Amino acid sequence: MAGRITPSYDTTLETALDWYRAGKGAVIATVVETWGSSPRPVGSVLAVSGEGEMEGSVSGGCVEGAVVAEALEVVGTGESRLLTYGVSDDDAFAVGLACGGTIRISVQPVGKGIPEEIVARIVEARAAREPIAYVVDTTTWERRTASPPEFAERFRLDRSGYEEDGSAFICIYNPPLRMVVVGAVHIAQHLLPMAHACGYDPLVIDPRPAFASEARFPGEDLSDEWPDEVLAERGLDARTCVVTLTHDPKIDDPAIIAALRSDVFYLGCLGSKRTHGKRVERLKGEGFTDEDIARIHAPVGLNLGGRSPAEIAVATMAQITQVLRQG
Repeated sequence: MAGRITPSYDTTLETALDWYRAGKGAVIATVVETWGSSPRPVGSVLAVSGEGEMEGSVSGGCVEGAVVAEALEVVGTGESRLLTYGVSDDDAFAVGLACGGTIRISVQPVGKGIPEEIVARIVEARAAREPIAYVVDTTTWERRTASPPEFAERFRLDRSGYEEDGSAFICIYNPPLRMVVVGAVHIAQHLLPMAHACGYDPLVIDPRPAFASEARFPGEDLSDEWPDEVLAERGLDARTCVVTLTHDPKIDDPAIIAALRSDVFYLGCLGSKRTHGKRVERLKGEGFTDEDIARIHAPVGLNLGGRSPAEIAVATMAQITQVLRQG
């Protein structure tokens, strides 16, 4: 069974590529620097077609009109530009900020500016859940793509920005974050809303239909198949975390084994120290080493002293965030 699968990322670049290939012309505007308060973070993207269509956002509304006007000129000239805008206190307040700030935006036409093949490469990487970076020298306007080893810290932190030389801008396009929750229990009911709020696409797996039901998890992506079957189909990668909550070996162990054989960034397992000790023995019997098993966070979650399902969910989400951002 399956419920709603939320969109995993915005399609601004995909739309820009479609406009360009349809002969409309397209411009990609990207926030490259901010000072003080700013409505949108560095790396935010707005696409504008030669017909004035737009998708995405670089300011929450307060400078979009000016950027669109510049973009329409850029479609004609084919010359990239760097724009700087001061966001007034009044404009900042209108989009929900306490005070004004300044943002710098690069405006680059697809084709004469960003080569079509570079945009297509980024779009293909996103569809394949491959991390990729767009690198542009805003002095010479030389452009290329890059992979995680070159900018490991930026990829880990999802941090776009200028390098120390002040001219090379790195725009990070990481795959969307995913969370696999094995066990449609009370903790999962509290954990999933937090996962959505933190930008994850969650999947709940539980072969017990009474647990993995639409009534208990309305609108969520659910599966009542066995975890190893689902994970073999869906795949696991370095932008995925796995949380097992049944502490039933028949259900949890197949998911744990699949996770340990992948490069998921987090694996957390519910259960007492005694339960985990038995789990460790079973995993060693499957050929896993102490180093492999040390990847497991058990008992799951930060030690906040929580007892209720909601408190355990808070501790789990906090630990996942800590591992993602701090390594």
